[in-house]
Amino acid sequence: MNSENPASKQAPGPMALRWSWSVAIPTLLALAGLVGSGLLWEKLSRIQGQLARQSADAGQQSLEAKAWAKQAQETVKESAARLSLVESRLGEVALQRGQLDELMQSLSRSRDENLVVDIEAAVRMAQQQSQLTGSVEPMLAALKSAQLRVQRVNQPRLTPVQRAIEKDIEQVKSSQVTDLPGLLIKLDELVALVDELPMANQPLSTTAPNTTGTAVSPVNPNWWQIGVDRFWQEVRGLLRVSRIDTPEAALLSPDQTFFLRENLKLKLLNARMGLLARQSESLQVDLKASAALVRKYFDMNSRKSQQALQLIEQAQLQLRKAEMPRLDGTLSALATAAAGR
Repeated sequence: MNSENPASKQAPGPMALRWSWSVAIPTLLALAGLVGSGLLWEKLSRIQGQLARQSADAGQQSLEAKAWAKQAQETVKESAARLSLVESRLGEVALQRGQLDELMQSLSRSRDENLVVDIEAAVRMAQQQSQLTGSVEPMLAALKSAQLRVQRVNQPRLTPVQRAIEKDIEQVKSSQVTDLPGLLIKLDELVALVDELPMANQPLSTTAPNTTGTAVSPVNPNWWQIGVDRFWQEVRGLLRVSRIDTPEAALLSPDQTFFLRENLKLKLLNARMGLLARQSESLQVDLKASAALVRKYFDMNSRKSQQALQLIEQAQLQLRKAEMPRLDGTLSALATAAAGR
């Protein structure tokens, strides 16, 4: 082993080195290329896989998007259908509300009209009751009730009615009431006084004392003196001078005087019935006719005739002062409200 040639252990030559480098460099380059190609292929494979996954995801998302779009379209269609249905329902509700408003207004107008008619009927009835009874209490009660009803409704179109009612209430409160018992007593006194009224053509009393003669008749007159006195009294009774303003009174006979008194009584009794029936016009006419009869046919110088005429004038004056108030303002306002103005 130790006898080997030392020349065999010499360093390689330049040719050998050049050949080894020429072989090693391409090999290294090839290996580097193979490694780079592998890495590039792996990278491309990863990119391709990633692209494939992304493409699959995109497809899935596209399918989902299409599904969502279809669902959205269906939702839009359903929403549009619901919206059209809601609009139609809203139109129906608006129409029903308009009809309901018209119905409420109609009911309100009908209620107001019924209220106006009821109040007018109550006021007219109360006015008739007041005329029959001679008391203002029925009118006052009807007006107060109408005032409360109008205030409870609180409608602006009934404001004139409320003002008219308040005005008529003040008028009724300030009015004077006819003294029915007092007037009846006056008429009864007049009827009882008719038979005692002296006529205008009634002859003077023949029993008046003799105030002219100065000669006194003898205590025991003769028969011819008695005859002369009686004859003279009869002659004086044939002629009487007195003042009569109306010629009709002078021409009345005793029978006509009786019927005249009865006619005057009938007129006074008619006046009494007119007072009880609250017929003021006929009552005034009968009292006026009675006063005319008293002035025309009865002796106005008599105290009883003057008393009768004074009673008639007092009754007429009391009737003029105590006329029953009328509710024309309230009735006019109610008529205007019923007409809708």
